[in-house]
Amino acid sequence: MSHLWRVFLIVLLIPSFSLAAQEAHDHNAPEKLGKVSFPITCMPAVQQQFDRGVALLHSFAYTAAENVFQGVAEQDPRCAMAHWGIAMTHFHQLWDPPILPATIPIAQKEIQRAQEIGTGSERERQFINALALIYQDAATVPYRTRALNYEHAMSSLAAKNLKDIEAQVFYALALLANEFPTDQTHAKQKQAADLLEPLYRAYPQHPGIPHYLIHAYDNAELAPRGLPAARAYSKIAPSAPHALHMPSHIFTRLGLWQESIASNLAARNAAHRQSDTGEELHAMDYLVYAYLQSGQDTAAFEVVRQLKNMPQLITGSFKIGYAATAIPVRYAVERNQWAEAASILPPAAAPPHVVAIAVWARGVGLARSGRASETHTEIDKLGQIEQQLRTSGNDYWATQVAILKREVMAWSAQAERQPGEAVALMRKAADEEDAIEKLPVTPGPIVPAREQLGDLLLEQNHAGLALKEFKEVLVNAPGRRGALQGATRAAELSRQK
Repeated sequence: MSHLWRVFLIVLLIPSFSLAAQEAHDHNAPEKLGKVSFPITCMPAVQQQFDRGVALLHSFAYTAAENVFQGVAEQDPRCAMAHWGIAMTHFHQLWDPPILPATIPIAQKEIQRAQEIGTGSERERQFINALALIYQDAATVPYRTRALNYEHAMSSLAAKNLKDIEAQVFYALALLANEFPTDQTHAKQKQAADLLEPLYRAYPQHPGIPHYLIHAYDNAELAPRGLPAARAYSKIAPSAPHALHMPSHIFTRLGLWQESIASNLAARNAAHRQSDTGEELHAMDYLVYAYLQSGQDTAAFEVVRQLKNMPQLITGSFKIGYAATAIPVRYAVERNQWAEAASILPPAAAPPHVVAIAVWARGVGLARSGRASETHTEIDKLGQIEQQLRTSGNDYWATQVAILKREVMAWSAQAERQPGEAVALMRKAADEEDAIEKLPVTPGPIVPAREQLGDLLLEQNHAGLALKEFKEVLVNAPGRRGALQGATRAAELSRQK
């Protein structure tokens, strides 16, 4: 047995932490969201509910949090911070998009109401005025500018209130929301972690602290540092589906597939009970990814089957549309079922960068099943989507679509017997992909471009060069099944161990 496959088996056999810790709480059990203390100057009778709303915010349970803050506003009509809370539920800082255009007028009205009511607390005014910067001139000022203005305001608030836990935690979240995907030093993630780590030791039951630590460490460089927070968060706030899912971000980075499966099974069940379709599909996407990496194809197929039976999915929502598209694409492509991949169609009304995933799958499937002449239509579609995204100012996803386009072009060139052109295109795609981080909504690319480069080199009988690429993939994505299989094959062909 090769060394690489021995490593793979060891990863699979690592004892999982207790599944009970990851399972959703019993439906009749008391709600458990962690411990939050956010003192406000409203009626004392609403303080406990306000704290509950903030706890829900920290676990991204936005709809539930909005209902709580609405209740606080009804109970105390002079509570300005209740309206701050409602406006915060429309600011999804780490999601794509962070603000839905349709909710901007709603949030603006709530912030305006908070400012009109006023408060005798300078600290509360700072929270309200900082959030107002996110919605101010939303039609004319780019979101990136407004988000940086908010970060700076939260920095000032945190500096003036050093003993205020919520000021520090919300400032850390603002830092994470403004991280640069191309920053390979992960400067903002490290700055946020430096704020949060001491707080985690002092307030181990606060839900936001481990949650945001997981996000700070959700990259290849820092992932091992995220294990303590990953293994704690689901126990702190098991009533929140997102808290049950989030540990799998670290488990995925480290190739701990059984832990990821347990995490996402619990998250999916909890989200289903709470009718949170977006969170349910998000967990299902990570679940399929983990099943496929651990060789559990039958279990992955069952999730695909269940997805097809889910009625009336609103695929215009990025979170729902992405998962609903990526799940069947992953299932086909990870198993090298090229005819199956070539038959995939994008969901109706999906955002353009979601459509691109389905177009990519079709293009790669066509090229690798001997239908290279048909790939040019898909390449043109990807080029059109890339241009559409650049015109709209969405440079991150435009770059990702450009990478997908080059991958299809590379496989098409290979099928048309242009091996040099194929390798050059795929290497450029791999280098570009390595230079940009994934977003939190995805477990990663369907197949890393560098892994595809290894596959391409294997097809061209360059086993030694292929092995080098597969090894690099496994450094950044430990336990990836395709890279392990490719490396084993390349090692056998080149008589290396």
